[in-house]
Amino acid sequence: MTDTLAPSPISCDLDFERDGARHGFLRLPWSRDDSAWGAVMIPICVIRNGDGPTALLTGGNHGDEYEGPIALYDLAATLDPARISGRIIILPTMNAPAFRAGTRTSPIDGGNLNRSFPGRPDGTPTQKIADYVTRHLLPLADCVLDFHSGGKTLDFLPLAACHILPDKALEARCRAAVEAFGAPYALQMVEMDAVGMFDTTAEAMGKTFVTTELGGAGTASPHSIAVAKRGVRGFLAQAGILTGDEAPSDPAAGPTTWLDMPDGDCFLVSEEEGLIEPLVTLGDAVARGDVVARIHPFGRTGRAPLPCHARRSGIVMARHVPGLVKPGDCIAVFAVPVP
Repeated sequence: MTDTLAPSPISCDLDFERDGARHGFLRLPWSRDDSAWGAVMIPICVIRNGDGPTALLTGGNHGDEYEGPIALYDLAATLDPARISGRIIILPTMNAPAFRAGTRTSPIDGGNLNRSFPGRPDGTPTQKIADYVTRHLLPLADCVLDFHSGGKTLDFLPLAACHILPDKALEARCRAAVEAFGAPYALQMVEMDAVGMFDTTAEAMGKTFVTTELGGAGTASPHSIAVAKRGVRGFLAQAGILTGDEAPSDPAAGPTTWLDMPDGDCFLVSEEEGLIEPLVTLGDAVARGDVVARIHPFGRTGRAPLPCHARRSGIVMARHVPGLVKPGDCIAVFAVPVP
């Protein structure tokens, strides 16, 4: 656990209490071969207008996920402070080293930021970023929106998500914020591996927390970007921060379909290595036992492909993207629409 008396090595050049839009950096010292007294520079924006709630908006928790950074760089450049009441803290590329490398984890230390919370001020660079966010930014926030997508290895239906929590009042606030985000799909779930997640740390501090999965495949699409841009404004409007005609209105967006992931059978994991042939795509309905993909052994010709069967009925919420799979790779994720 982080020693709360230990100072963070990260510094910030912005005044969080000053009205207006401010743009600067979190500066993390990092001595290395090409820069003895160098630093990792993590862009940050603070937009404030008087009293009101504070929202912490983050993207690039994983460095190969792009809808969030696009939406947040755009918001930081275009939002008029006069249109808000309160404060918005924007970290468009929270894991800046991974984002610049286009990788899920940090090229500096191999750290997965979303498995490194609450972090350590005396740990690896990734742990130091997590520690600064935990001790210096989360205490300022009333609500948190952390953008994710499938990165280079998964592609998702565009969805916003929250968790089933012991604190039912907090759970209800998170669910309302997901509704306000207005993605085509929404998911309320229990994480199978929540240790070290940003979500877990923020929720333990009582913060309204929303995350997303807005596509993936190592890129972003006009549709997924539009969902992200509209969603962040809906989130801010519901929080009481975004006011007036800045609040989004998009009748063409349609209603949100809620999904459930009841158990571990929602995940289909490869037990073999080979070339994957998908037989279903995102949004398709499947029944338990359906063959949803085939894995072709590629060591030599003449071998029959191995069928991959759905372990439960539902719709395809996510799918594997690269053409090759290894044992342990997630082939597909199935979810159940909630009536």
